[in-house]
Amino acid sequence: MATPGKWELVNKRNKKATYTKNEKKLARKALSENMPRIDPVAPLKPSETLFELGFEKMGKKQNKEQVPPISSSEQLLQKPPTGGKVIKKSCGDSGPKHKTFPSLEAAIKALDLNELQEQMDKSQDLFPGNPSVWVKDLAGYLNYKLQAPESDPTLSQFSYDYPYSLASKDLKNIIKSLLAKASDSLEHFFDHCIYTMLREQDKTAGESLHGYRICVQAILAEKPQIATMNLGKYLEMLRSQYNKPIKCLSIMWALGQAGTDLAEGLKVWLNIMLPVLGIKTLSAFAISYLDRLLMMHSNLSKGFGTIGPKDFFPLLDFAYMPNNSLSSNLQDQLRQLYPKLKLLALGAKPESALHTYFPSFLSRATPNCPPDMKKELLRCMVECLTTDSNSFSVWRQLYTKHLSQSSLLLNHLLETWDNIPVKVQKSLQETVRSFKVTNEELSAKGALNSQEISACNSACSNILQKLRGGGFPWFRLLLVLMIFAAGFVLHDVRVHGSFNASSSAHILQQSGLMSISEQAWNKVSYYSRQGYSWVESNTPQYYSEAVTMFGPSLELGWRKLSESAVYIKENLSYHVSWIIENLPKFAQWLHSNLPDTVFHVVEYIKELLLFVHQNYILPIMEYMKIVIMHWWRQFVNSCEGEINWDCMKKHFVNTTHVTWGYLQNTTTAIKNWAASVIASY
Repeated sequence: MATPGKWELVNKRNKKATYTKNEKKLARKALSENMPRIDPVAPLKPSETLFELGFEKMGKKQNKEQVPPISSSEQLLQKPPTGGKVIKKSCGDSGPKHKTFPSLEAAIKALDLNELQEQMDKSQDLFPGNPSVWVKDLAGYLNYKLQAPESDPTLSQFSYDYPYSLASKDLKNIIKSLLAKASDSLEHFFDHCIYTMLREQDKTAGESLHGYRICVQAILAEKPQIATMNLGKYLEMLRSQYNKPIKCLSIMWALGQAGTDLAEGLKVWLNIMLPVLGIKTLSAFAISYLDRLLMMHSNLSKGFGTIGPKDFFPLLDFAYMPNNSLSSNLQDQLRQLYPKLKLLALGAKPESALHTYFPSFLSRATPNCPPDMKKELLRCMVECLTTDSNSFSVWRQLYTKHLSQSSLLLNHLLETWDNIPVKVQKSLQETVRSFKVTNEELSAKGALNSQEISACNSACSNILQKLRGGGFPWFRLLLVLMIFAAGFVLHDVRVHGSFNASSSAHILQQSGLMSISEQAWNKVSYYSRQGYSWVESNTPQYYSEAVTMFGPSLELGWRKLSESAVYIKENLSYHVSWIIENLPKFAQWLHSNLPDTVFHVVEYIKELLLFVHQNYILPIMEYMKIVIMHWWRQFVNSCEGEINWDCMKKHFVNTTHVTWGYLQNTTTAIKNWAASVIASY
């Protein structure tokens, strides 16, 4: 039995063990190596923490790595050289336990920042050349002090910056200052925080992880690119933990804190969360993270260039293909986010990028494609053709291998022909003609897919017919007729020597137009001469009277206006120059920070105006043209085929009488109605 402060070797049956010489030598060596060395430690002070005690212990061993302090509450173990049982010696009470707060807010409020700063200063003094130890001490101290109940590992019910948002300004300054000193070790520290969180989650009653979460958020708030430096390593780690969803969600949450930068957040989502989108336990967080990320960043231009074709089309399939691994609710959420993802994929210059997406759009647009998917693919292909002219050449190269898809697209273009710009119609004409030639070559070779070829050929013929049978060019016709008439009259006058002797004058006289034009010209000339004579005789008199009456007031007003202009110029010159200097900056800031909803509203207004123009204004103009032509024919018929001044005068008088009668009848009806209303009261 062991006496206080000593150790004894206990063997079976209390018999004396026999050893060889070598065994005794090895046993002594093992005993000397495994014997715990207990240094004399001063009693714990009430105001000190385990971290201070640990730092005193480390001060005696500065050449070794930092280890937890050995207190009188720990158990001492000794392993006998015979490989027998281990005798444990208990020395007093158990060590101090963690204090758990009812909430994280209370724990942060109770945190002693002076003590934290002292501990960090002591760590830097003891390990001046090892900043990785400083930040690890920071994480360990915070996690030890901030013990509070945890919710789910993704903290989905809190804001995106929780729990770092709870930290006070002074606490954040302490953390930022220490991270700035250890800037070269932040990547290693980030890995340390994640691995430590995963180790704690392996324990049955592990600690809460608020301290490590705060450190992760503090790191990525300053340098979000740290999370994306080695995404392949974390994806392998994630795949190895598929059977432990809590660990997977913790990894995804930690890497997702890079979402303070849109580009880095999208990299995390595409490389970490998109590959696990089909796993039920992880899909909900992946979709909600993407929703929150796009909501945080209203200006999507900062994420241009992050999503490419290889990333975009899996998203398209998840959003529109039925019966995939996503639930219907999650698929609806992803479909709502799809327009923003599409905008990010096309980038700042879709006119130079859309042709790279066209092959994948075309290959997916099969006749058996689901309706929603087919509708979106056709819309995207039309956008490619109208925006990026290189898409036509890509389509011509892929035509023979995608006949059924091309037939579907051609028929869709026929259905939406009125919405296609004229410039695109011209490019489409060249493409369809090349398709016709290809169809004839394939038919001559006796290709097996004759049905698809005939469908494409029929669609091409219909499009060419549309192109040839466009709307009647009234404007061009009128312009040509006017030029022809002017040229004919000039030539006629030149041949006959004068206008009166020309054939044009004879034709005008026979039709009555000459007399009408002469009467009109005479009246215009008469009234012009009358007006000119009146102005010539009365202008000097009225001018002198106006000068006498308004001259002084106008001079005074002009003087005051000049003084006001000089005053305004002197006082506003600085402000005007400042506005001119800062207006471009303000416009740039406004463009970068303006919410996407404003651009969407502008697009909706544009579509509304286009709809009104096509469905209301154009039909009204067509109807008015028909009505005017019908009225003109009636007018010509009423004049018995010869339009003269007497006929026009007669129609004018009749119209005046009808209008006056209508106004009289309307006025009488209103008067009678008003009288009846007044009489009823």
